[in-house]
Amino acid sequence: MATVISDNITSPLGLTTEQTYKAVCEGKSGLKHYPCEDGKGGWNDLPFPIEASLFNKEQWDKIMVDGFSKFESLVLHSVKAAISTLIFNKERAILILSSTKGDIELLEKGEDMSSLADAAKKVSMAIGIENDPIVVCNACISGVSAIILGQRLVDCGNYSNVIVCGADVQSRFIVSGFQALKALSEEPCRPFDIERLGLNLGEAAATIVLSSEMNSPKGWKIDKGAICNDAYHISAPHPKGLGAGMALRKMKDADNPISVIGVHGTATMYNDQMESKAIEMAELQDVPLSALKGYFGHTMGAAGVLETIITMRALEDGLILPSKGFETCGVSGKVKISDKSVMVHGNTFVKMLSGFGGCNGAVRVSDRFLPVIIVNDILVSQTHSVRITQDEIVVDGNRLDVKSHGKEMLTEVYKTKIGNYPKFYKMDMLSRLAFVASELLIGCDEENDDHSNDRAVVLFNHSSSIIADRQYVKSIEIDDFFPSPAAFVYTLPNITTGEIALRNGYHGETSFYILAERNEKLMQRVIKSTFIDRDIKSVIGGWIDCPSEDKFECDIRIYVKE
Repeated sequence: MATVISDNITSPLGLTTEQTYKAVCEGKSGLKHYPCEDGKGGWNDLPFPIEASLFNKEQWDKIMVDGFSKFESLVLHSVKAAISTLIFNKERAILILSSTKGDIELLEKGEDMSSLADAAKKVSMAIGIENDPIVVCNACISGVSAIILGQRLVDCGNYSNVIVCGADVQSRFIVSGFQALKALSEEPCRPFDIERLGLNLGEAAATIVLSSEMNSPKGWKIDKGAICNDAYHISAPHPKGLGAGMALRKMKDADNPISVIGVHGTATMYNDQMESKAIEMAELQDVPLSALKGYFGHTMGAAGVLETIITMRALEDGLILPSKGFETCGVSGKVKISDKSVMVHGNTFVKMLSGFGGCNGAVRVSDRFLPVIIVNDILVSQTHSVRITQDEIVVDGNRLDVKSHGKEMLTEVYKTKIGNYPKFYKMDMLSRLAFVASELLIGCDEENDDHSNDRAVVLFNHSSSIIADRQYVKSIEIDDFFPSPAAFVYTLPNITTGEIALRNGYHGETSFYILAERNEKLMQRVIKSTFIDRDIKSVIGGWIDCPSEDKFECDIRIYVKE
């Protein structure tokens, strides 16, 4: 059983968990207003004001490390604080980093930007862990996804210790994207309130250390987790909360009642409404809710880890913290949420998140004694394969006859082999590659069973969504500053998995991981661990890297649990 043995929060409210939690208990918020003054640009030269939770100069002076970027320094600071008093076998340890955009501000400045996985490798080496790290890039649910992956790798016996760190640094790139989506509020956010206007962004890092070696009656355990896709839209949640509700239902246990649900609570009109319906769908409407975005803003890759730690501390004190900004309920689903502290007796909670690409995640955490879980070796076989490079396409060992090369080759195959999904032309290059490969792969699946609820999509690469990133940076360099919402959404690499789920109606897990290099052994460990979710019967998984329109590689297969 994966046990939490240490943690750290590095936030604008404090550079330790203790400082941050104390500030929250005192009702403090890291949110501040950053105006545009005298017709000049506001924070980071934005042409509009923002409300956000950002580190100040004094805090950055304490966080920064020579030779490391701001993002890398933030991750290193949190990780080192979390492991400072621990002694563990570093040969049996791994770092899992959850982030959405990492060092993206360097790309904006025209500087060299390393891959998220290279940044993770740099941090991992700095703390003496040589095993290749894994970056979880699953949009807003990245933090919860990383905790779930950490729990799986511990319970599979792959590692004795897993360091899970979630982090993001705000930039003009990110803020402009959410503004293009009309999701930002110029006032402090108000989760679930009838007067909510949108979200505020924040930056932070948060780390938990998981261990397989402390199966004692005391201590928080990562009980189980689930990721479900709603297969509805790449940037809008299912109005009835389908994916989130499915994930929540998997968290229910008659012998282990849930004391509180840590909601995503972004304070956007559609997210909060969707979550209320998902909670009803899971028949958990009588469970109290905790919404923490009013203290930290939306910290993106850090949110799942940070909010899990705060909820652990609060439950240790027998508290459900006030949902800052909430006054009057503004959702149609029945929910229990309060602007005051609530005393609670219990030792189990669920943290849920939802994000672009249709992904929804939930993790159950408990400090009650749980029997040690031993996951027997999962036997997996491969049934079909598709390999695509800029020069050729090979399906189950047979090379397709194509006349084009590079980007044009994908369009040629779409027109000649698929042709019935015009949305293909709106996709970014990475999503087009994933779409064509998956269509060819699924076409080989002769059984043609309904896989709507039992198929996962798990993809890996190194370059993330670099082509879409570069195109988006160019779009916000122009004077008029009217970025495209769709262009921003495609800068999230997990949209590739969302497109596959949407096309095929898949409600199983969708996850995207970034690695320092193609590592087949590590990829197989992650794919096998996906089958810990007993509802998953098959996985579309593999490598899909697209550093440029003229150079790409895709090697994906169907994996079936025997």
